[in-house]
Amino acid sequence: MFMSAAYAQTASGAAAGNSGLASLMQYAPLVLIVVVFYFLLIRPQQKQQKTLRTRLSALKRGDKVVTAGGIVGLVKKAAEGSDEIEVEIAPNVTVNVVRSTITTVLSAAPEKPVAKT
Repeated sequence: MFMSAAYAQTASGAAAGNSGLASLMQYAPLVLIVVVFYFLLIRPQQKQQKTLRTRLSALKRGDKVVTAGGIVGLVKKAAEGSDEIEVEIAPNVTVNVVRSTITTVLSAAPEKPVAKT
């Protein structure tokens, strides 16, 4: 009728010091996955976005670009501080596009050859 309470005993000595290490090792795979994702996915994409931003800010007349809609065109007018860029998508057909919708800068304008004298 009367039962005594049963209590779990904790390990003493060296095992008690390893419990902190065991709990740390429990989170090690999660930390490792986060580190791998950072170096394989997040960091390269940030570098790519940074180079695209610098190329967009340096757009000039004659650069070939691709917009987010897939339209390939040639930059006809790009003001330094303006968000809009005039792009020629066909002969005598120009459209104004927003600078942030340009996803790729394919090539720079061909430079004029220097005449040798």
